[in-house]
Amino acid sequence: MNILFVSSEVEDLAKTGGLADVAKALPVSFKKVGHDVRIVTPFYQTSNNVENAKDVLTGVELHAGEQTYKYNVKSVELHGVTIYLVDYPAYFDRKGIYSDGYEAYDDNGERYAFFSMAALHLAQLLEFKCDIIHCNDWHTGLIPYYLKKHWSDNAFLASAKTVLSVHNGAFQGVFHLDSVPFLAKSGVDHEDVHHGLVNYLKIAVKYATKIVAVSPSYAQELQTDLGSHHMGDYFRNRSADMLGIINGCDYSQWDPAHDPLIPSQYTVENMSGKAFCKANLQQQSHLPVDGDIPLIGMVCRITDQKGFGYLIPILENILHHNVQIVMIGTGDPNLVSQIQAISDKHRSKFYFLHDFSLKFSHLITAGSDFFLMPSLFEPCGLNQMYSLAYGTLPIVRAVGGLKDTVKDLEADPAEANGFVFNRPDSEELLNCVRKALLFYHEYPQTFEFIRKKAMQSKFNWHDSAMKYEALYRSIAP
Repeated sequence: MNILFVSSEVEDLAKTGGLADVAKALPVSFKKVGHDVRIVTPFYQTSNNVENAKDVLTGVELHAGEQTYKYNVKSVELHGVTIYLVDYPAYFDRKGIYSDGYEAYDDNGERYAFFSMAALHLAQLLEFKCDIIHCNDWHTGLIPYYLKKHWSDNAFLASAKTVLSVHNGAFQGVFHLDSVPFLAKSGVDHEDVHHGLVNYLKIAVKYATKIVAVSPSYAQELQTDLGSHHMGDYFRNRSADMLGIINGCDYSQWDPAHDPLIPSQYTVENMSGKAFCKANLQQQSHLPVDGDIPLIGMVCRITDQKGFGYLIPILENILHHNVQIVMIGTGDPNLVSQIQAISDKHRSKFYFLHDFSLKFSHLITAGSDFFLMPSLFEPCGLNQMYSLAYGTLPIVRAVGGLKDTVKDLEADPAEANGFVFNRPDSEELLNCVRKALLFYHEYPQTFEFIRKKAMQSKFNWHDSAMKYEALYRSIAP
């Protein structure tokens, strides 16, 4: 099949989150099984690995109403996959991808309306006859609409089917139509404008051939009022065309047997290196070096989505136990200040690093006994997969991809690889943490058995890609 994979970010080029991981891993997997897959993404000022990018097209003209946009197209090849970079400096030659670091760019609606049309325009110019156009989140949400309204009779695009991946439905791309001249001039149906606003994700859900959430549970949640981010009716209307496919894990980067970022590698057969990592983590965190004290790690953005609204009120309750906590992350200044205050008060038990460090994140994953992810919602989640691979038992809420990958000790003893709670409230989270700590102290042999079983939990990208391939074949012309 000919697959055009369109994403606003791609791992190794530009990344702000898990979307970039998917935009690299899926196309690479498709390429390995013989599909002709091309990626289209913007050429950002901050893009990496583009020093040797080749010019493919220069001075290309894209018309929207009476306005003409001139842009260039470059290409690079990564992991055997051709990546086309849409080069329009007025929109993408900036210090950030979506924001200046503090505020989202005012013209994001215009930027990605242009990018979505340019992706289709590019396929036509390169005479790439698409079977599938895979769109990702709101940034490419206008592609299914454009395809139907503007390119339905194009020889290279007319038979293409669109697949929309919803990585996080909370981000929908809502803009006032007046702020998106490109869309206004290229034409938009009045039925897709509400009170002067356009919602790119709603438009994508309406027009895409198929919709994929990044986990089976998230696909179900998106069709509920509580978990739909106020889009329940839209997702329910497309329920027959929705499914969930769990993301994979890049074990080439997250494998304790070969991880160059941790002080000692280890395997299921020889776990001694994990104890060394724990001691090293305690030392670097200025905590007492004691292998018998259970250590809880956290690596995440400090936002309400990650459950801090009900974690912060009980952090001190957790710290009353014989336990250590190490946390790294950046985010909401109000939440950060509250966490920092608790860390300062309980410095001998709680180390908080307000920063991001890939090396320290790997050390936390390897050196901790438990990995805490009490998310309010979590479409897929990757950190719980990483922690499982490192024998660090996840403590998670039963939501989205966390529910699909972590099995609770009490609820499913035969398949247990972690600890799970249900309600998004402080009391239930505290009870779950206490259950995990009690298990650590009271049943050390069983804990080690489950830890080793957790390391054998695998979520391979190839398996996920084959599910996408089956979906593609069911709709391809």
